Amino acid sequence: MIIVNLDVQMAKKKMSLNELSERVGITLANLSILKNNKAKAIRFSTLEAICRALDCRVEDILEYKEDD
Repeated sequence: MIIVNLDVQMAKKKMSLNELSERVGITLANLSILKNNKAKAIRFSTLEAICRALDCRVEDILEYKEDD
């Protein structure tokens, strides 16, 4: 299972969902879906923009865990 740690990175950078949405150029609704682990897919360009905005690496946002 893939875990999205977007909220953790946002908290570390003290960045709101609104601010990240503006910086990345995606809607609040889509960003919220991603943040809440409801997304089925993410574009590499979106992931790259998020990493740039949060000054982090892909592995800081996405984490793989074995299913129980």
